[in-house]
Amino acid sequence: MAERSGPSGPLSRTAMAYVLAGGRGSRLIELTDRRAKPAVYFGGKSRIIDFALSNALNSGIRRIGVATQYKAHSLIRHLQRGWNFFRPERNESFDILPASQRVSEDHWYEGTADAVYQNIDIIRDYEPRHIVILAGDHIYKQDYELMLQQHCEQGADVTVGCLEVPRKDATGFGVMHVDTDDRIIDFVEKPKDPPAMPGRPDMALASMGIYVFDTKFLFDQLERDAATPGSSRDFGKDIIPYIVKHGKAVAHHFSRSCVRSSKEAAPYWRDVGTVDAYWEANIDLTDVVPDLDLYDREWPIWTYGEITPPAKFVHDEEGRRGQAVSSLVSGGCIVSGANLRRSLLFTGVRLNSYSHIENAVILPYVDVGRKSTLRNVVVDRGVVIPEGLVVGEDPVLDAQRFRRTEKGICLITQPMIDRLKA
Repeated sequence: MAERSGPSGPLSRTAMAYVLAGGRGSRLIELTDRRAKPAVYFGGKSRIIDFALSNALNSGIRRIGVATQYKAHSLIRHLQRGWNFFRPERNESFDILPASQRVSEDHWYEGTADAVYQNIDIIRDYEPRHIVILAGDHIYKQDYELMLQQHCEQGADVTVGCLEVPRKDATGFGVMHVDTDDRIIDFVEKPKDPPAMPGRPDMALASMGIYVFDTKFLFDQLERDAATPGSSRDFGKDIIPYIVKHGKAVAHHFSRSCVRSSKEAAPYWRDVGTVDAYWEANIDLTDVVPDLDLYDREWPIWTYGEITPPAKFVHDEEGRRGQAVSSLVSGGCIVSGANLRRSLLFTGVRLNSYSHIENAVILPYVDVGRKSTLRNVVVDRGVVIPEGLVVGEDPVLDAQRFRRTEKGICLITQPMIDRLKA
């Protein structure tokens, strides 16, 4: 990892991270019926937002604001429990900023830029030199200090975090058209024919929704945009395109600041915004050497550490043996005479005798009844699976009872189970 230094020490010391965490994530359908996408569980004990917050903390940033909006209760509760260790006497701060109609009493946050604009007075009180704007709904590890360094070295008005993706896969992103110095000369939202990277005709630069600004410049842009009729008050749609045309916007390649342990072969970034993508990213963690190393002690993923007893495996009879193969099992789980393969259990899951679980992502405090079979599923928090339920063997029946994706993954929630009993 590169040495971190600025004019008077690390730039992160005088920066503030501002996390945009108000989105619903509607493509996760029932998983976000009761919680915002950043509050969705991931990886056994974390929430999705913990990755952006941990990146900020591990990068040396000690002032953090989180803007919330959609069904924010579980997210706010998680932040209060897991991120309450910042101390003002150490020049640290952690602010949860729900949409509170600070600027006008007739609207909530209208867009990502408005979610910052409405809290300018709070940010100004902390006097940060730079603002790092972050999306709160992606899985990745990144050192923002390196991005701050590039921003200052190149004298940019805005530095945009970018992923290098195959051009054929870039049509769903905002794509940066850059010159040989990585200056952004055009910004295209979801283009049918994405512009290629210089010298790499098959690759494109897709925006990660991560931006670095000098604070005063950002405030000027937000105030200008707020006074512009017809603006959607959005960074990707309004602020960034304006700066590309009238200022200096620079691309920062994620590959230059991604954090990898010795076990991670390639830069890792995932948008787990669909049930299929969510299932795949969690199940991938069960690989012998997964693409994402959650065991990297040099870049820990901080979260709310719930106090639980160790996981427990009981019964050792033929056909009724508590065992797990190629699986992650969190604290408080009891595998009681059940067979678990290539699955991930969150905190407090109970698997009862003679049940068979395979390729399953099971959220906290689920109780799986005896003689159940669950394959290729995501089970929401607190669901009680009735005895003998079989999922993953009959696609037609599964689709009638549960939310079944095109790739054959079944999402199971308690209301769906309750309808089976009606």
